[in-house]
Amino acid sequence: MTSNRRTEREPSEFEEKMITVNRTAKTYQGGRRFRFAALVILGDRNGRVGMGIGKAKEVPMAIEKAKSVARKNMIKVPLENGTIPHDIVGISTSSQVILKPAGPGTGVIAGTVPRSIAELAGITNLLSKELGSRNQINVAYAVFDGFSKLRTAKQVAVLRGTE
Repeated sequence: MTSNRRTEREPSEFEEKMITVNRTAKTYQGGRRFRFAALVILGDRNGRVGMGIGKAKEVPMAIEKAKSVARKNMIKVPLENGTIPHDIVGISTSSQVILKPAGPGTGVIAGTVPRSIAELAGITNLLSKELGSRNQINVAYAVFDGFSKLRTAKQVAVLRGTE
C-alpha cells in the first residue's frame, strides 16, 4: 500500500495562523480565472516566528505553499520578561508599525496582524500602533522588519566592543 507524503509527516512543533486569503481574477475570453494568495504565520511561542505568502489556483495549495515559505523565513525574536527589549519602528512600503515593550500584566495591545505575530512569537506584553497603509500583508512585513531589528543589551555591548 502506498502512502502520500502528507500522512508520513510528523506534527510540526510550530503553531500556525492564517491571516488572510486574497482572491484575484484575470479575465480571459472564456470568462474569469481566479487565483488565491494566502498569508500564514508560524511560531513556537518561544521566540521563533516565520511568515510566508503562497499563491496558487486553489486555496489549500496556497496555504501549503505559504507554510513552506514561513518555515524557511523563521526569525528569532529576543524576549525579555515576556516583552521586547526596546521600542522599534518596523517599515514596509507605506506601512509603519510602532512596537513598544509593556509592563507585566498589560497583555498584547495591537491590531489583528501584529497581535497574531506577537502571540505566536511568545510575546505576552506589547503595545503597538499601525501607521500609514493598513494592508494586512504590508503590516505583517513591517512587524517582521521591526522584530528583525531588535537587539538585546548584550548584543549591543558586543557590537560596540564594550563587553
